[in-house]
Amino acid sequence: MPERSQAETAAKAPKATKEAAAPRRQARGERRIAQLLAAAASVFCRTGYAAASTNAIAREAEVSPGTLYQFFPNKEAIAIELGGQLLRRAHEMHGQAFLPENLDRPLPELLDAVLDPVIAFNCENPAFWALMHGSGIPGITQEHEELHSGLLTRVQGILRSFCPDGTPDEIAHVSNMILGIFKASLDLILASEGTERAAYVAELKTVLLRYLEPMATTSGAH
Repeated sequence: MPERSQAETAAKAPKATKEAAAPRRQARGERRIAQLLAAAASVFCRTGYAAASTNAIAREAEVSPGTLYQFFPNKEAIAIELGGQLLRRAHEMHGQAFLPENLDRPLPELLDAVLDPVIAFNCENPAFWALMHGSGIPGITQEHEELHSGLLTRVQGILRSFCPDGTPDEIAHVSNMILGIFKASLDLILASEGTERAAYVAELKTVLLRYLEPMATTSGAH
């Protein structure tokens, strides 16, 4: 009986060792994926999605192409994973920017409350802009269109709150114009740094304030 117990113990030992090692392997795999996604973000920002390659991403991550292929079969798979993560963060950021209590703020403060987190997100995640507007990957494009649609709905909601007499067409046109102005300005903001970036942010807020202030004044909003 003792011999049998020792044999059973010996047989179970490798299984226990494997089970203990599994979480460590999983943690290493997650770190490697994060490393590859960070490298891909840098490459996509520097060269654009179309010109990027898996070899360039592997070099940026300081791993071999073979290591990269253990986790991602191609460049598109990397972009889809990175884009999905960024889109989830963007949804969370929009929820923070468009808080209901912001509607009670004076228009200049409302613009600060909404624009600051949106601009900060894009500046901290430049790969988001590069992927959403340059990859052409169907999955990313569709999800970005849904994000844009949700953002447009939020902007329309704000406009209706201080322009209650605006017709649906007027609200739609102004909302689209606001997003158009924002996107054009974001190109300049992302292409600059430091005081120059701050100047473009200030100019964007001035443009939107002057555009929207007459509507708010006419409707009696603050």
